Amino acid sequence: MNKPFEMKQASLFQIEKEPAAKPATSSPSLQRERLPRLDKYPEVRERLLPYCRLRPGEVWEDPIRGHRVGVLDATNGEHVNRLVRDTRIALAINDPPYNIKVGNANTPHLSKQNLEAYLDFSRKWVTHVVNVLAEHAHFYVWIGADYRDGFQPFPDFMILMRDWHPILKSRNLITVRNQRGYGTQKNWMWVRQELLHYVKGNPPFQVVYTDIPKILRGYYKVVNGKITENMERSKSDTIRPGNVWVDIQQVFYRMEENVPGCYAQKPLKAIRRILETSSREGDVVLDLFAHSGATLLAGEMLHRRVFTADIDPVFAEITIRRLEHFRQTGKTGWQWRNPFPEMEG
Repeated sequence: MNKPFEMKQASLFQIEKEPAAKPATSSPSLQRERLPRLDKYPEVRERLLPYCRLRPGEVWEDPIRGHRVGVLDATNGEHVNRLVRDTRIALAINDPPYNIKVGNANTPHLSKQNLEAYLDFSRKWVTHVVNVLAEHAHFYVWIGADYRDGFQPFPDFMILMRDWHPILKSRNLITVRNQRGYGTQKNWMWVRQELLHYVKGNPPFQVVYTDIPKILRGYYKVVNGKITENMERSKSDTIRPGNVWVDIQQVFYRMEENVPGCYAQKPLKAIRRILETSSREGDVVLDLFAHSGATLLAGEMLHRRVFTADIDPVFAEITIRRLEHFRQTGKTGWQWRNPFPEMEG
């Protein structure tokens, strides 16, 4: 490897040695991420490949809890069957590419293609997921809307999902309000993400509550001849999340759960909420777009088995490492540190 390339990588990874004693004003939360957004730096991704234990088509099996992680293509039915085998899936969480440029970057990992091609891609992976669902199962999918292009693919994907009716029945449309967003001075700031919820059969659903205190009184109702207000009838001092989630913090480098290098990371709190409401301990959860490994980690924390995969060996490796890192340290991510510390030696 030539010297100019090595120097460029040093600036990208911030791999210079840290001083033994930092100034009093220094704080880890103010450090830059030591691994850049991988879709923007393909040369960095190439350097990571030798550290990946899986090659395309391979599946890693967790010897402790029975999780599985594969380098597999969600649009390939044989690949999906290789991951799932004879298991039936109680809950599928899907976070596919949105067909939207993220951060004004049209990269191979977050590319924008024509709508027909995107819907063909979607039709394939949805078919393979539906084929492995249990008789009674939940199906969630995160999806985006490009306001610069007629809000596609959001409405188009919803119409596509009608092809699986009545096998899959629409249950809810959830909006997650990010605490951080993007926008200009000439438009409303975009702070929302959409989460579609479908069910097959009649799967169980567990009511959960947020940490937000219930403060609004009223909604009077006669119960057993007595006029009561909602605070008296409530089963909790906090509110239910409903289908507009306002208590989810978008992941960024000041948070422990942040995984440097990932560019579409979902918050653990959101994934845990889905698992807590729509699965039980011991259930098998499927996620064919692993990316940062959030679903695997949430499953580990909540005693679910997770079968997950990513088409990119680097993100499959990050997913496995995040599980191992959690078991070793109790930490949910690396914050600003590098998930591949051996590169900094």
